[in-house]
Amino acid sequence: MVGRRRLGRQFGRLWVSYAVSAYGSGLGFGALPLIAVLVLHAGPAEVSALSAVGPAVGALIAVPLAPWVEFRRKRPVMIMMDLARFAAMATIPVAYAFGWLSFVQLLVVSAVVAAAKIAFNAAGGAYLKALVRPDDLLVANARFESTNWSSIAVGPPLGGAAIGLFGPVTTVVADALSYLLSALGITAIRGQEEAARTTDKGPVRAGALLDGWRHLMGHPGLRALYLNNMLVGGLIMATEPLLAVLLLRQLGFPPWQYGLAFAAPCLGGLIGSRLARRVVARYGRHAVFRTDGTLRAIWLIGLAFVRPGIVGLVTVMAVELAIIINMSLYTPVLATYRLEHTPTQLVARTLSAWSIGQQASIAVLTALAGLLADVTSPRTALTVAGLLTLTTPLLLPRQDQTSQHKPEPSRSHS
Repeated sequence: MVGRRRLGRQFGRLWVSYAVSAYGSGLGFGALPLIAVLVLHAGPAEVSALSAVGPAVGALIAVPLAPWVEFRRKRPVMIMMDLARFAAMATIPVAYAFGWLSFVQLLVVSAVVAAAKIAFNAAGGAYLKALVRPDDLLVANARFESTNWSSIAVGPPLGGAAIGLFGPVTTVVADALSYLLSALGITAIRGQEEAARTTDKGPVRAGALLDGWRHLMGHPGLRALYLNNMLVGGLIMATEPLLAVLLLRQLGFPPWQYGLAFAAPCLGGLIGSRLARRVVARYGRHAVFRTDGTLRAIWLIGLAFVRPGIVGLVTVMAVELAIIINMSLYTPVLATYRLEHTPTQLVARTLSAWSIGQQASIAVLTALAGLLADVTSPRTALTVAGLLTLTTPLLLPRQDQTSQHKPEPSRSHS
């Protein structure tokens, strides 16, 4: 069982820090679009722009950060990125209290948080690879995945209730504080981290910015998984602002039902993530990529059929449950394969390139979906997104692409 495997005290502290941050973000799930709708009375195009422009700018900011993260000790970088996210998110309740909150501020905060998240995840992936044994990577990634989904299951209903009782920026305060607590938790991790090495004595060469993409596009298995994940993830995330407008404004769902519609299905994430190691052991990693990669993509079209009332609520929950069970099984297997097939000296840049591509895809597809919704309707845009996801299994890798030999495992820095 995943839950019984011991990975050491230092991993435990890292996991607790991640959990604190994840549960804070769960409380603030969809907080910025929600504030845009409820406080600034934004329409579909503005809400989609908030979900697209901020992450796109954040991805651009993260490009030069990738080599900077690669050639530094990873734990201080993680602490710095947590503090940056805390500072950015904390500006929202302050501005709201003084009546200064604006759509531009939400865009800026979204960009800063997106850039810091990319840098944090890049540093965190490299740190994890050094912290645990290669055989334990899937277990570790499955625990993170399980924590992520459980936080979304618990957070949004509590966040919706908190918004109803205390106002629209309550969950933003909780999210900001969670980053601060995460930084403190990572600070408590003991053990000397080995300094990152580079063969260049001068400034980082310009080509280092692209090394992550070169590795991804030069590896057949990673290339196929990268392109597939950009399209699937981008299309799924593009539906979030559309659903916010459809459910909250057009169908009249109260905020707590909106939160419940996304929270309850996240319990399925506990199922998928805990099955990951067992399924890989029984059927093999390629079967997970092909079968589960297909199953996670075929359900999104169901969101086009959402109706008012209890039937609509159940429809959203059923679609989300099916997607999440398959995503939560697929994601830790993908994360482990990516770490195993990336040399240690390229991990941070490869993870940054992956996240930047993912953010760019989300930004472009969310913007296009928002424009389509503005010209037609949110329901039409949801239909188009659902139909496009049905084509994504064509991008999944063949078995000969995922059987490529992996690099030699690196020595632990713990």
